[in-house]
Amino acid sequence: MHLVQKSSEPARQAEWTEPVSVETVFLDSTAVELDIHHPVDWVLLRDGVRTLVKAMILVRKQGLKVRMDEPATFLSGVNKLCMQMTAVGRRSGDKKGRKKVLRRMKAHVRVVMGHAVRHRDKLAAEWQQTTWSERETNVVLARIETILAALPVAIKQAHERIIGERLVNNKEKLLSLYEPHASVIVRGKAGAEVEFGRQLLLAEAGCGLVIDWDLRTGKVESDVFLLGESLVRMGRWGLPVSVVVGDRGFDSKAARQKLAERGIENGIAPKDPKMFAESWKGERFRRWPRLSAQKGRAQTEARIGIFKNEFLGGPLLSEGIAGQDRQVGWAALTHNLWLLADLRKLRGSPPKAN
Repeated sequence: MHLVQKSSEPARQAEWTEPVSVETVFLDSTAVELDIHHPVDWVLLRDGVRTLVKAMILVRKQGLKVRMDEPATFLSGVNKLCMQMTAVGRRSGDKKGRKKVLRRMKAHVRVVMGHAVRHRDKLAAEWQQTTWSERETNVVLARIETILAALPVAIKQAHERIIGERLVNNKEKLLSLYEPHASVIVRGKAGAEVEFGRQLLLAEAGCGLVIDWDLRTGKVESDVFLLGESLVRMGRWGLPVSVVVGDRGFDSKAARQKLAERGIENGIAPKDPKMFAESWKGERFRRWPRLSAQKGRAQTEARIGIFKNEFLGGPLLSEGIAGQDRQVGWAALTHNLWLLADLRKLRGSPPKAN
């Protein structure tokens, strides 16, 4: 293992005399927010209009035009409708006003979508007449296609919630036109009862190393499900895990069975108060040699805070599923290198943990 160091001396290999122990693993899940604004149904329509109009302006600058009003008029039109919706929203109980404005906004969006389709078709057929390369043309075409595919979903969602006054299931909600994989994550935390992003599982060794992570896409899964998948991954990698510690969210009959099948000691806090009281009487549950188990779960909360705030830097700025997965992967690698270097400097020897 090589550690990066700023020095005039040539890099030298760090002499680790013994491996880092990963026998005890602390699990916890959290939410990672994406770089999207607060999801408001009619604001999604405004976003779509803006993106389509800006794309059409780019196409028209290349000399490819279809008959339509000046693109700027569609931008000013959707902005006026947004201001009207905001003003109506301040008047308590004015549901009819909101419905009226949304109907006008839906009509405005459909007009813009029609113009965007004609510009897309013309660009696809005559892109050789522009100064763009085929790759640049495909970027603009993909931008238009993405919004055209998402806007009907956004229109239906706004209609259901504002005009139909019907609830939309969280699993079916579209939170962003640009990050459609974002999920509604309800954790009930102080100051962030509801978050919009992706679910993240972190598995931390006793010394602080992040040995497993999973940035989920799609519906929010239970901690028990995440535990099962993490055990499979750690088993595939051959990690010698002997103890797994987690909060009550990871406890279930299925979870206890999975740990027993793998010969892993269960350090997860039981949901049943009576079972928890019985478990707490055991010294092994409260404290493994040299490492507090249930009391030590606080370090996992701190580790998540360090990982999210210092290494991810708040909302993920990367776009798309692949880019966000890559960013979290690099953050985990950077965190582990930083931790190993810091522990070696402080202790003068390899970190030890049980």
